[in-house]
Amino acid sequence: MTPTDRVRAAYARLARNERPEAWITLRAEADVLADATAVEDRLRAGEDLPLAGRLVAVKDNIDVAGLPTTAGCPAYAYHPRSHATAVRRLVDAGALVLGKTNMDQFATGLVGTRSPYGVVRDVRDPSRVSGGSSSGSAVVVALGIADLALGTDTAGSGRVPAAFQGIVGMKPTPGLVPTDGVVPASRSFDCVTVFARTLDEGRQAIAVLSDPAYPDDAPLAAPPRPTVAVPGRAELTGMSAERLDAFDRAAKTLEAGGARLRPIRLAPFLAAARLLYDGGFVAERYAAVGAFIDEHPGDVDPTVRAIISAARDIPAHALVTDTERLEHLRAEAMAEWGDADALLLPTSPLHPTIAEVAADPIGVNATVGTYTNFCNLFGLSAVAVPAAFGVQVIARGFADAVAADVAALVLGLDPSGGAQGRGLPLLVVGAHLTGQPLNHQLTEPGGRFLREVRTAPSYRLHALPTRPPKPGLVRVASGGAAVAGELWELPPAALGRFLAALPGPMALGRVSLEDGTTVTGFLCESVATEGAPDITAYGGWRAYLSSLSPAEPSVAPVAPVEPLSPAEPSAEPSPSPSESPSTSADSSLSPAEEPR
Repeated sequence: MTPTDRVRAAYARLARNERPEAWITLRAEADVLADATAVEDRLRAGEDLPLAGRLVAVKDNIDVAGLPTTAGCPAYAYHPRSHATAVRRLVDAGALVLGKTNMDQFATGLVGTRSPYGVVRDVRDPSRVSGGSSSGSAVVVALGIADLALGTDTAGSGRVPAAFQGIVGMKPTPGLVPTDGVVPASRSFDCVTVFARTLDEGRQAIAVLSDPAYPDDAPLAAPPRPTVAVPGRAELTGMSAERLDAFDRAAKTLEAGGARLRPIRLAPFLAAARLLYDGGFVAERYAAVGAFIDEHPGDVDPTVRAIISAARDIPAHALVTDTERLEHLRAEAMAEWGDADALLLPTSPLHPTIAEVAADPIGVNATVGTYTNFCNLFGLSAVAVPAAFGVQVIARGFADAVAADVAALVLGLDPSGGAQGRGLPLLVVGAHLTGQPLNHQLTEPGGRFLREVRTAPSYRLHALPTRPPKPGLVRVASGGAAVAGELWELPPAALGRFLAALPGPMALGRVSLEDGTTVTGFLCESVATEGAPDITAYGGWRAYLSSLSPAEPSVAPVAPVEPLSPAEPSAEPSPSPSESPSTSADSSLSPAEEPR
């Protein structure tokens, strides 16, 4: 479908008037069609638009130029002249904004009932809440009207609605997506989030939204067999037996996908979660909109007013005390976390009805956020997926790719996709290939496999006399052939460590691929391949290894070349890539010399 086709289909769906309370402001179809035509013109001009024609809904506490921002309160409305950075990045990538969505007023709530624009109902059971505060954003994605939607998450507002509506909720590390142009709830902990129907769509949107300021060592992928911390049933309070059984099944799906599960104690996580509303941190909500509420008490939802106004008189020392308490709890929680790559939790212990929330608006809301409130306090990343009744995969800060990969395993999907384009490419042709003995040096720092490739037909492949066996890839002036390999993406710091650890005669340099591109590969001086068997005819290292009989050594001793000794690395200095001869290997280093 073209972008204009997608717009017409969306407005035809909107004409059915399903969940009209999900919207606060809807743009005119003609205006969105004009934007779609402009996107088509950009595509014809050759622009790279990763989100071309994707329809986006925006939570009404995030600025969209030309539309009022209400934060769920008509009296608060203002008219921004420019997009929030998050919106601008989506539009620049070809996305089309449909309008602004309903929300719990001032993003204070996890239920979707605290809005003068109406209670937002669950798409499958209208007696139940949609989840909030990003209620409308989740609903319009679940209905199939929008492809993507922006929400915000301070206590779980980007994950709880996703769980209740059976879609994906991507909550990035705090600070990864800019929050300028967003009405703050708790400025220190607010995150802009993405709702999507599929994990791949969510990952693509987060890649567009994210600042390039990831740490250089931020992982690009989960390990092949991630360790996932999973609480036992006794740790999970407030859940029915049916929900506990469903959570157990989600954990077993993870295990079947190759994850290693280990138990974890949740006490420090849950204690931190209570600090978000029960202590000094709620003062941030008063700092954001408290003065407005004091001046317009009759224009504010009573529950929202009660929560925020109560923070007016919190003494400064209470915030300092709770900040110190949070640091202690963070240290205790991370000690519990230990070597785990991720944590699997329910997104919410229950899915309440609208009547249940009306009877106990604060108590039920607090229970809904049992397993989400601590996440931003600890600076973590998370992905909510529609497994069981909704589970979330939580990872360390800036390990967003790890959370998404483990979430893929929960869904029974292959996690190997989802390249972020923020790493550095590295070609490997031998011992670092998938399944080979040094592949862990790529996966342990968070490297991601991209695809199988072949070099340009300008190389010869030699079997080097090393332990473990490795090939050397030599560029030749004539008589070369294409050689099979793999292209990986590594965090910049990991590639830097490879370079720093390479002893002579090894270095890193450029290798030409069959498709005409050049990438970084291992290089070595020509002396490293002198006398080594030429195995080019096999087409690649794996084919050569397969040709060997079980009793046959992979590399026969060849004089005069001697294997590099772990204890005695070559004293010859490593050439720089610009000075290196055109010889490549994905390393002739001995085990002790291999960069890690």
